[in-house]
Amino acid sequence: MTASLSSSSLSASTPVILVGVDLGFSHFDGELQELGLLAETAGMQPVADLVCKRKAPDPALFIGSGKAEELKLLVDMHQAKEVLFDQALSPAQQRNLERFLQCPVNDRTMLILEIFAQRARSHEGKLQVELARLQYLSTRLVRRWSHLERQQGGIGQRGGPGETQIELDKRMIGEAIKRTKEKLQKVKKQRGTQRRQRQRHGVFTVSLVGYTNAGKSTLFNTLVKAQAYAADQLFATLDTTTRQMYLEGAQTSVSLSDTVGFIRALPHGLIDAFQATLQEAIDADLLLHVVDAANPNYREQIGQVQQVLAEIGASAIPQVLVFNKLDAIEPAQRPLRLQDHYEVDGQMLPRIFVSAAANQGLDALRELLTQRVLQAPTAAAREFSDLPPICSVEPDKGESLF
Repeated sequence: MTASLSSSSLSASTPVILVGVDLGFSHFDGELQELGLLAETAGMQPVADLVCKRKAPDPALFIGSGKAEELKLLVDMHQAKEVLFDQALSPAQQRNLERFLQCPVNDRTMLILEIFAQRARSHEGKLQVELARLQYLSTRLVRRWSHLERQQGGIGQRGGPGETQIELDKRMIGEAIKRTKEKLQKVKKQRGTQRRQRQRHGVFTVSLVGYTNAGKSTLFNTLVKAQAYAADQLFATLDTTTRQMYLEGAQTSVSLSDTVGFIRALPHGLIDAFQATLQEAIDADLLLHVVDAANPNYREQIGQVQQVLAEIGASAIPQVLVFNKLDAIEPAQRPLRLQDHYEVDGQMLPRIFVSAAANQGLDALRELLTQRVLQAPTAAAREFSDLPPICSVEPDKGESLF
């Protein structure tokens, strides 16, 4: 028998308790808003939350014995079926909490993995999620067995003589990881062939990147008149979709790709597993960094996206910031100018405000892309990051929040 991540507790309307620990980091979400959205995306219903402050996690119970008692009362009071932590738990902490609370306990990493597993549609996407799931599971086998020393092997057994259950599980998961990596390598080669064909034909490539639920897929559909899945939810898109977009001003088409959204504390295993998909961003001539302008945390979300881009080796690719959802901003708080520059990591990046849903500002975005294509006539040219700014206005100095 092989241990596996159980999804039985993640059925629709499962009542769950949310837990967040303020460890002094600036990105701490005191209202657990994003964790709640993740839970709802996975089909669960948050019924209560517990927020506490600590200098460091408790090695045994993460939140300490006192708060663990409070959490147990909440679980009993609300008849919760599961507890979700906003931070990553060690296998030992997870095991100890489950024993203490007498209910399943999972963390942000596992929750994101579950959502990815639910949303993956293509063969490639499913392979990538499976690889990340197996890698995560391989570090947590210890919590799935209370009989670690039960011997397997002997006549008729799959394990070798004297092989313990945990050793058998590790070996089987290791073999599964190897098989999945081999399949993904084939997919990566296929994508590489497609990219080389586009480069040989001199196609200018643009990739949409951004925080999850920033409206990338809606913008993609509007620009190329496609029907890629788009919804007001986290991780609506996992699979890269590429279409040709004709720019009348440049008298040519560009290749536009919609990619998976990023999120705070995106598990490294997912970043590694999704290399084949994220390669579209790495090899692009231009990144359209889509930002949810109506989200009060948009500055932090920009920073999180920049961090992931650096991790995958795409930080040097030229970017244009596309502040989306202009229609969702209160009129009194809307920007004074719809095109300017915005400082990110010490660099002034071109910025444009649009609403993909309301079809606002898209002609100006197409014109901006046209200028980029005319400045970089070949797909192989990446030196245009040193060209003069495409937009002559100075950064906004008005009273707008932007």
